[in-house]
Amino acid sequence: MAGTSLHLAKNNTSNTYSSNGIGGNNSTRFALISLTSLFFMWGFITCLNDILIPHLKAIFSLSYAQSMLVQFCFFGAYFIVSLPAGWFVKKMGYQNGIVVGLVIAAVGCLLFYPAASMLSYPVFLSALFVLASGITILQVSANPYVTLLGAKETASSRLTMTQAFNSFGTTIAPYFGALFILNEVTDSMSATSAESVQLPYLGLMSALLVLAAIFAFLKLPHIESAEVIEGEKIAGSAWHYRHLVLGALGIFVYVGAEVSIGSFLVLFLGEAHIAGLEETQAAKYLTYYWGGAMLGRFIGAAVMQKVDAGKTLAFNAVCSVILIAITLLSSGSIAMWAILLVGLFNSIMFPTIFSLALSGLGKHTSQGSGILCLAIVGGAILPLLQGFLADSTSVQFAFILPLICYLYIVFYGVKGSKVANET
Repeated sequence: MAGTSLHLAKNNTSNTYSSNGIGGNNSTRFALISLTSLFFMWGFITCLNDILIPHLKAIFSLSYAQSMLVQFCFFGAYFIVSLPAGWFVKKMGYQNGIVVGLVIAAVGCLLFYPAASMLSYPVFLSALFVLASGITILQVSANPYVTLLGAKETASSRLTMTQAFNSFGTTIAPYFGALFILNEVTDSMSATSAESVQLPYLGLMSALLVLAAIFAFLKLPHIESAEVIEGEKIAGSAWHYRHLVLGALGIFVYVGAEVSIGSFLVLFLGEAHIAGLEETQAAKYLTYYWGGAMLGRFIGAAVMQKVDAGKTLAFNAVCSVILIAITLLSSGSIAMWAILLVGLFNSIMFPTIFSLALSGLGKHTSQGSGILCLAIVGGAILPLLQGFLADSTSVQFAFILPLICYLYIVFYGVKGSKVANET
C-alpha cells in the first residue's frame, strides 16, 4: 500500500462527502451511527481474550508467558494482516473492507468449535489469529473513515465518541464471559470446560454475519478527499511524517500497556495480598476497568471540543503513571482500585493518538492508517514480555512495563504529536 490512499467508488455522487466537513450531514450522521456497531463488536470480542486467558491457563496448565500467547496470536494478526488489509481497502473501498472483515471474523469464531472439541491449545490460537485478522481489516477500514467523515478539527473528538461504543462492548464482555465461560470451569478441567466457549462464539459468529449482510447493502457516503484517480502517482510516503512515525510507536506502547493490564487483571486480583478473588468474581471487576474507559471516552469527546488533544493525552498518561506506581507500591484494595482506575485514563488514548498521527497526511491517510494498525502488534509483544516478567518476578512487579509505556505517551502528547513539515 505504498504511498497511496483509498480508492472509493465514484458512483452515487449524491452521497459524496468532502472531508472538509461541508455537506452530507444526514448521510454522514447515519454512517457514524452504523459504524458504532462495528466498534462495539470488536471491543466486545477483544475483551473476551481477558476471560480466555485465565480459562485456558487453567485448562492447559500454562505458565504466565504461555497463556499470553492468546494475545500474541490475536494482536500478532495486526502486524501480519494490516498492510495487506490496507492494500485491499485501497482497491475495494472502505465499505467492502468492512464486509470482508466481518465475514473473516465470523469464520474465526466458528473455529472455536473444533478447537474446543479437539481440546487443542494450538487450534485455539489459530482460531484467535483468524478472528483477529477480520478485526484488523475492520480497523483499517473504519478508523480512518471516521476521522475523514467530518471536519479535521474535530477528528479526535469524533473518533473518541465512536471508540466509546467500543468501550461499551469491553464493559459488558466480562460479565458475558464470566457467566457463559468461567462458570463452566470444572475441577478436572476436562473437555467440558473447553467446550464452554463453543456456544458464546457461535453466537458471535451469527451476529457478525448479520452485520456483514447489513453493511453489504448500506449506502455509505463517499469521501472525495480520500479518492485517488486511477493511474495517479502519489509523491512521497506516510513514513516521511515524523508525527506519524512517533504516533505509531505511541500506538504500539499504548495497546501493549492496555492489553497487558487487562490480560493480568483477573490473575492479579486473585493474588492473596491483593483481593484473593475467584476467577468468576475477579472477571466481573474487569467491567470497572473497561467501563472507566467507556465513561472517559464520552467525557473526553466533549472535553476535546475545547481542549487541545495533545495536552489531554499527556494529562491522562501522567495520571496512568501515578496510578500504576501506586499499584506497584501498595497492596489490598488500594492496589486493586488503582490499577482498575487506569481504565478511566486509558479512555481517550487510542483514538487521540490515532487521529493526531493521521493529521495532515492527506492522500497518505490510508497508508498512515495501515502503519498505525501495524503498530497494534504491541498488544502481542508487550503482554508476552510482561508474562516473562511475571514468571521471573511477580504479577505485581510486572506492571512496571506498562508504566514505562505511559511515560512515552506523555512525551508524545506534549511534543511528539506536533505536526512538522514532511521530511
